[in-house]
Amino acid sequence: QVQLVESGGGLVQAGGSLRLSCAASGRTISSYAMGWFRQAPGKEREFVAAISWSRSTYYADSVKGRFTISRDNIKNTVYLQMNSLKPEDTAVYYCATDNLAVVAGTSPADFSSWGQGTQVTVSS
Repeated sequence: QVQLVESGGGLVQAGGSLRLSCAASGRTISSYAMGWFRQAPGKEREFVAAISWSRSTYYADSVKGRFTISRDNIKNTVYLQMNSLKPEDTAVYYCATDNLAVVAGTSPADFSSWGQGTQVTVSS
């Protein structure tokens, strides 16, 4: 069973940057797709970005051009580089994975293993 631990969240001003990390244990991530989701207060969890085993990447329209997902299979870690942050990016960010090498979908239901989340707050 894979365990996922997110880190790197915090408070940043609008226009700033943060890099989130998701460290995996219990399973090597090199053969699996990984994803990032976020959930703001009172809202449903939503897709942010995903990366396949072959490093194909997918992004929500709201973050395209600002966020970059990447993976380091040696460190068994996935990253989310977030630039030009906006107040509407404020949310708890979650790392997720499933048992597929490809990104089968961008719904939370398409991912079976989740981390505990890290808070990102963007002030205006």
